Amino acid sequence: MAIAVTAFFAVRLLLFTVYWVDPDHRQQSLEDWMTPRYVAHSYDLSLEEVREVLELDPGDAKRRTLADIIETSELTLAEIQRRIDEAAREEGAGQD
Repeated sequence: MAIAVTAFFAVRLLLFTVYWVDPDHRQQSLEDWMTPRYVAHSYDLSLEEVREVLELDPGDAKRRTLADIIETSELTLAEIQRRIDEAAREEGAGQD
């Protein structure tokens, strides 16, 4: 059983790593189906930074999509994209 669990997590780690190393998955244009966690990975931001940009409570569900967030807020997808791009630029400038 321990070997099976270890193998599962090893394969999961490998797939996750291969997916995010692909440049096509970095800084993608935002789409309705994306979650805050996906956006955070794509733009190399922390989940907390993305939640702040999206004006979400810290305990807000991680699996909410941007479409759900747009429905319950006054934000548009274009406004979210602008805020995420700005946060990514600030994060990149802070790492220099």
